[in-house]
Amino acid sequence: MIKILLINVLIITYLIGIWTPEKPKILIIGDSISIGYTPFVEEKFGDQAVVKHNPGNAQHTGTGLEKIEEWIGNEDWDIIQFNWGLWDLCYRHPDSKVYGNRDKVNGTLTFSLEEYQANLDSLVIKMQKLSNAKLIFVNTSYVPENEAGRFKKDPKKYNRVAKIVMEKHGVIIYDLFKPSKSIHKNYGIGDDDVHYSPEGYEQLGDLVYKFLKKELQ
Repeated sequence: MIKILLINVLIITYLIGIWTPEKPKILIIGDSISIGYTPFVEEKFGDQAVVKHNPGNAQHTGTGLEKIEEWIGNEDWDIIQFNWGLWDLCYRHPDSKVYGNRDKVNGTLTFSLEEYQANLDSLVIKMQKLSNAKLIFVNTSYVPENEAGRFKKDPKKYNRVAKIVMEKHGVIIYDLFKPSKSIHKNYGIGDDDVHYSPEGYEQLGDLVYKFLKKELQ
């Protein structure tokens, strides 16, 4: 009798292992800001979910249009979180000595508001065809006053047209702009840089994690 019970326990344990559902899979597509906070999102999820970032920097919407199929691949994602904007609204000039050739005085804008809106529209259509994942757009984060290639007022403009696209296609929007402004004040690298200290990225990551966890439920 004991031997039979042990065999049954082993069989049940084995079957439970087989039937254990796969962890939810989250793909984060975005620029260096998302690269900075993704490790904290991954850490906070722990064994609860698989969190991946697209290889490298997603840059601007033009790069997205070129590589979105490669980034999504054949994986069965539960959530695809994406953002573009900081690169799209950036002015660059080949003669600029500033990192990334940024120059908002003499440079050329990467994508106008109209181009950004059209590119986002095409990207969402592509993503909806490529995947059944829940799509979440994270809007553009804060730009400080003295940033060399970006104007402080532009994120609000680009976020405004992005909202039009997302509402058109029924895409969820997470507003990271508002908290990023206060986080940057305390944990930004400086008033001439859009990036954050590790503490800043951790705070951003905590916000993103909480939002994604809620959306998974």
